[in-house]
Amino acid sequence: MSQSKPLSVSVVIPALNEAEQITRAVETALAAGAAEVIVADGGSSDNTAELAAAAGATVVTSAAGRAVQQNAGAAGAKGDVLIFQHADNWCGPATVEQIRAALADCSIQGGAFRQRIEADGWLFRLLETGNALRVRIRRLPFGDQGIFMRREFFTKLGGFPEEPLMEDVLLMRAFRRGAKPVLLKGPHYVCARRWQRHGVVRQTLRNWRIQLAHWFGASPSALARSYRRHDG
Repeated sequence: MSQSKPLSVSVVIPALNEAEQITRAVETALAAGAAEVIVADGGSSDNTAELAAAAGATVVTSAAGRAVQQNAGAAGAKGDVLIFQHADNWCGPATVEQIRAALADCSIQGGAFRQRIEADGWLFRLLETGNALRVRIRRLPFGDQGIFMRREFFTKLGGFPEEPLMEDVLLMRAFRRGAKPVLLKGPHYVCARRWQRHGVVRQTLRNWRIQLAHWFGASPSALARSYRRHDG
């Protein structure tokens, strides 16, 4: 009796002026077993696109905006499963293997990973634990946790809502209405630059403020005006 073909995995990485980060993001995804890496460039003024291609990625261009870029990358993906990964994140060696094992259960449509924020200190370990608990309790992974899902389910959900902020939250709220996201052990590696630049407590409180404002009805467009991009 022949075995079924293993699920193929496409990694989609939105990028904007990420020359310092993009090579690692692409190379680790391919090393983990991804069938392809698609970098969706939003008009970088540095050599992000050239470095991504040299590392083995397929580069597509689109208007800037993480949701728009991720949808553009997903549109060209051929894999059975899509991983959406920030440019300053990177895959662990067992990423694809863990996804295939989880999705052997046909009732599972996707999920995310436990994180490893690449910095020392108990505050970072506390953040990792809190983010994992959010997935387990609220069933709401965020974009820096390596969200993955079956491509057909992503298409059924209509892709990322093309808002300037909170696109990951909006997508996963739609996801959890139809399926329960799983949390895989990973780790999914995360660059600590945001917290190191602004301070762990300050950055975390800022993130919570944005989430709370969204919960009480603030639009993603209004929230985006107060959210400083890494290249802003």
